[in-house]
Amino acid sequence: MAGVTASVRHDWSKDEIAKVYELPFHELMYQAGTVHRMYWDPSEVQQCTLLSIKTGGCTEDCSYCSQSVRHKTFVKPSPTMKVKEVLEAARAAKEAGSTRFCMGAAWRELGNKKNAFGHILDMVRGVNGMGLEVCCTLGMLNAEQAGQLKEAGLSAYNHNLDTSPEHYPKVITTRSYEDRLNTISNVRDAGISVCCGGILGLGEEETDRVGLLHVLATLPEHPESVPINALVTVDGTPLGDNAEDLTKVDAFDMARMIATARIVMPRTMVRLSAGRLSFSDAEQYMMFQAGANSIFNGDTLLTTSNPGIDKDTALFSKLGFVGKPAHKGPMLAPSELKGEVLISKYEAKAQTQYAA
Repeated sequence: MAGVTASVRHDWSKDEIAKVYELPFHELMYQAGTVHRMYWDPSEVQQCTLLSIKTGGCTEDCSYCSQSVRHKTFVKPSPTMKVKEVLEAARAAKEAGSTRFCMGAAWRELGNKKNAFGHILDMVRGVNGMGLEVCCTLGMLNAEQAGQLKEAGLSAYNHNLDTSPEHYPKVITTRSYEDRLNTISNVRDAGISVCCGGILGLGEEETDRVGLLHVLATLPEHPESVPINALVTVDGTPLGDNAEDLTKVDAFDMARMIATARIVMPRTMVRLSAGRLSFSDAEQYMMFQAGANSIFNGDTLLTTSNPGIDKDTALFSKLGFVGKPAHKGPMLAPSELKGEVLISKYEAKAQTQYAA
């Protein structure tokens, strides 16, 4: 299309992805925008709602997170929400235009939380019954737990890698990269869609951003969705207390990351996630043009501020966007329709190479 070709590959090298990432900005945007139109309706942007069903009290030491017990932040631990409360929130989200409802719990892992897990399975069943895509982020999962979530109707499971394998130990020490990859594998093997992305602004280099995309693009199956977040610093966290030492993430950083993700994973939803409040409408439009086709709405994203529903409604009206329906996947690109590209699963590589 317009001199740009695209295919779904799982054998990208870091050098190949780096060459895409380092393209002149105008050329990168052109290629990403063209690829986006091959696989997705550019007028559709999915609205998602993310609800914290269990806030604070996490034992991990993620240096950006306000919910860790190791950091003194404004967040106070709270018990798991009642099933009825969560389902009421899901109904309200649907009425506001969301077609995907995500539930997050501040845990290292589900472990033996059998009672809480039983309630979460009821939440998943209830949200699924509303016709919404339903996603959870609950920390590490074993294969049995992933199977139970699938049986309850879970559409997707979010488990971010955050950054490259090389930079990761500088951000988190209580959970290895391998731990995260194992959970992703358990989710994928259960037949649940994988939602996995990262955060810009963790003190990483551009090579780390390329490294993260390389890990994602060489998984046995590309993630169904890749959230791209801009760090929102929180006082009391290690990164928040040393924010002056961090390079601020700007709209061009976000657009370059989104565009590269769009090119190397063309059938993947790219979600413009945390940090949107720091970007103007025009800057967000640039990110949509780069290939983002999802946002999280509502005035709170777990524990950080986010644009309100009314503001996003006005933004959609201004840009001519409509909401993407639930469960609507990518289109077939022209090269696929002509039989020039064969989509196949890639044999899983040993993941121990990424162990932190």
